[in-house]
Amino acid sequence: MEQAEARQRIEQLTEQLNYYNYRYYVLDAPEISDEQYDAMLVELERLEEQFPELLRSDSPTQRVGAEPSDEFETVEHTVPMLSLDKCFNEDELIEFDRRLKRHVGMDEDEDIRYVCELKIDGLAVSLRYEDGVLVQGATRGDGARGEDITPNLKTVRSIPLRLRGEPPAIIEVRGEVFLPISEFERINAEREAAGEETFANPRNCAAGSVRQLDPSITASRRLDIFCYGTGEVVGGDWASHSEELEVLRELGCKLNPHIGSVASIEEAREFCADWTARRQELDYAVDGVVVKADSVELQQRAGATSHGPRWATAFKFPAVEAETVVTDIEVTVARTGQLTPVAIMEPVFVDGSTVSRAVLHNEDEVARKDVRVGDHVIIRKAGDVIPEVVRSLPERRTGDERQFQMPDECPVCGTEVVREEGEAATRCPNLNCPARRLSLLLHWAGRQAMDIDGLGEAVGKQLLDRGLVERPEDLYTLGAEQLEDLERMAEKSAQNLIDAIEASKERGLERLLFALGILHLGRTAAARLAESYSSLREIADAEQEELEQVPEIGPKIAESISDFFSRPENRDLPERLEELGVRTTRLEHEGPVGTPLEGLTFVFTGALNGMTRSEAEEKAANLGGRATSSVSSHTDYLVAGPGAGSKLDRARELGVEVISEEQFLKMIGEAED
Repeated sequence: MEQAEARQRIEQLTEQLNYYNYRYYVLDAPEISDEQYDAMLVELERLEEQFPELLRSDSPTQRVGAEPSDEFETVEHTVPMLSLDKCFNEDELIEFDRRLKRHVGMDEDEDIRYVCELKIDGLAVSLRYEDGVLVQGATRGDGARGEDITPNLKTVRSIPLRLRGEPPAIIEVRGEVFLPISEFERINAEREAAGEETFANPRNCAAGSVRQLDPSITASRRLDIFCYGTGEVVGGDWASHSEELEVLRELGCKLNPHIGSVASIEEAREFCADWTARRQELDYAVDGVVVKADSVELQQRAGATSHGPRWATAFKFPAVEAETVVTDIEVTVARTGQLTPVAIMEPVFVDGSTVSRAVLHNEDEVARKDVRVGDHVIIRKAGDVIPEVVRSLPERRTGDERQFQMPDECPVCGTEVVREEGEAATRCPNLNCPARRLSLLLHWAGRQAMDIDGLGEAVGKQLLDRGLVERPEDLYTLGAEQLEDLERMAEKSAQNLIDAIEASKERGLERLLFALGILHLGRTAAARLAESYSSLREIADAEQEELEQVPEIGPKIAESISDFFSRPENRDLPERLEELGVRTTRLEHEGPVGTPLEGLTFVFTGALNGMTRSEAEEKAANLGGRATSSVSSHTDYLVAGPGAGSKLDRARELGVEVISEEQFLKMIGEAED
């Protein structure tokens, strides 16, 4: 490449990367995937190495992040919060090891001991403690200066306000604030229900949460943190990073449980390969593994560049996001009659599998993301299985794209569709719609419902088309000889399916409730109903107001249950199922367990001294009780600590017994003598 051509490309990359940097770090609104950004940054770094005279002062390679927002006070980092060089495959990881050995004068056949830590996809923060007390919390910002977000970080329960033991006079703890994936899904569900824009990913939500001007909003997000090192330290030292982590642990800082101390780069490579395969097991997002030389003496000899330390690198996992093109948007019909747009895309390999379809949920979601037929889009694997469209790329449009419009009629049965006021879903109201009947049958046979192995879409469609089954309960009238006539169904496979149908009769009340496919009734709500009622008939006879008193059963779910059992075809459903041999009562383990807190419901409020609220709730659950977030007439005890507010008033109003943390501990046999 000639210098003139290189100059033009460097200018182009610098402008683009600075813009994407601003979108990602300042606005928390990324426009491209991490993989695309990293690829552009690597290209720029290599051009600058080849043509050092073209290095610009505003190059993204000369900075760690973006300028801090002016909405908060600026904090000067005493010790810069540097970034990390990256490697994208095992060969580059091995080369990092060789490069480090050359720099510190080690022989190539000598081994360096490393510490491997999962790279949390959150927001890097600095926590300054003086005499053991948290005095300041800040974002990384541009590495030299960050934003003072102390009040917000104090709302993160896993961040200690006072360190344990005998901490150094000054210690600056570095960590990564993140949002658990389950919490991210809860927040997005609430925002979607409220008609608010959802967050793109957990990191985006975590960043937006800690940078709220109102700390109460941050507190509502249930953020978490993993600490991974220190900055400025006065009055303490250690010989290795492993010792540094142990000191942090002893001081009460939360560390990631999956930290590996390895004897060589080969063992580090194995650690990276292991977690590349296992990352989806976690309830938080990770995008790689940080590999650090363990010896502090070696770290000091290696030193750092203006960008990051020479003794550490970030091994990046393969991308879970990719770019593709939407070739069509089809509409499917679910068991509830909901019409769901589905993006049909050019196949693309993402996180271990080829993706060609992604659910777009509803008409409003398509409009919010502005997804059109012909669009270039960024897709992401969610939960390692279900792909989703993250956003469209309008800057890639040619003018030939076509906007999506929800059909006026059901694409399967031709019935005019309806959309109730206040709902995002468009539905086919025809209960006999073939698509609804097939979807309900497959839902009934699903693993989380009645778990009928062998009843897939091909078999289900034949059963319906031939009139062998009209409703799911008709499955229990079938004989093996009827199934043998189906396509690709031999005598043995027919008997296996009959055996699976017979076994499904004993799934119990909770799974039966879920299998019924009642609108808005999910697994959690079904479990709560099975704890409160002993049979399907009791639930069918319950008034709507009574159902609403069950924890996690709100007015919408209660109304849906009442509507379901009020239909003529469902009024005698419990008895029909019983006659067919299906168990309509709860299993032993579905009811309250014979333990000290058997059947009791607790609400915890205010400050607890000896445990966190989540720990208290877990103790109650482990001993047969149930913990809920709101006080109702079904609450047995309110455990109130200092600072209890409206929940305490509500408990007194309803006559709910109020006890202290100490009284609760006595109930479970954990009070100190």
